[in-house]
Amino acid sequence: MNKRTMLSLTLLALLALTPIAVQASQEVRVGGGGAAMSTIFDPIVTPLQKATGIALSRRPSTPANGLMDLVNGRVDLATAAVPLENMIAGAAKNGVTVDPAKLVKEQIGTNRTVLLVNPANKVGKLTSEQIKGMFTGKIVNWKEVGGDDMAIIVVWGIGTPGQNAQFVKEVLGGEKVTSESLESTNYAAIKDTVASTPEAIGIDPFGIADATVRAIACNPELTSPIIAVTMGKPSADVQKVIGYIKGEGRQFTKQ
Repeated sequence: MNKRTMLSLTLLALLALTPIAVQASQEVRVGGGGAAMSTIFDPIVTPLQKATGIALSRRPSTPANGLMDLVNGRVDLATAAVPLENMIAGAAKNGVTVDPAKLVKEQIGTNRTVLLVNPANKVGKLTSEQIKGMFTGKIVNWKEVGGDDMAIIVVWGIGTPGQNAQFVKEVLGGEKVTSESLESTNYAAIKDTVASTPEAIGIDPFGIADATVRAIACNPELTSPIIAVTMGKPSADVQKVIGYIKGEGRQFTKQ
């Protein structure tokens, strides 16, 4: 037997004894509202895959669109920081009728709505009266609440109806937001506008906040349950994701 043949046989033997560790990742597709995504699912992507081998494929949209994607089989789990009834009503407005009896809902966390200000703003705390006055247009300058002498610019999202409704009801006591507000679109756009505007103040999920803005607690505190919704009983992989979120993965979420 020549040396080349002996080397080939040795390599084959070593390969036979070496366990194959490479395994395709399992995937769970998640769709739904930005508040739930930024608070729960975005922060856990890497640690979840490391702990369970499951790769999250995220499809951020709105609570209603997340539910419609679930019904149409485009995602395995729909998520939102609004009640399931709101998701179903939103889908109905888009021509999709959803039978609630076919859905399984589970709370997986809590969303906090906070005030966002520019990092250059020195105001660190606001009373409920001050917040209400600012967002309704009765307080128009930051110096009235301990800040610098500059006009207050209220940034208001036109694509965040659930967040807006809760804020108007619980913080503004049903009063309308000032007509002088600066309209923005979604959660990310609100944050970006505040980050680039020293005079600005807006509201957003705490999960959206990053180093480009500073978060101030709402007064009173605004919270809402974050839910996971599946068609029927969750699959084994979806249940692993939910279990991870409610267990060791909670440390990575932005609640």
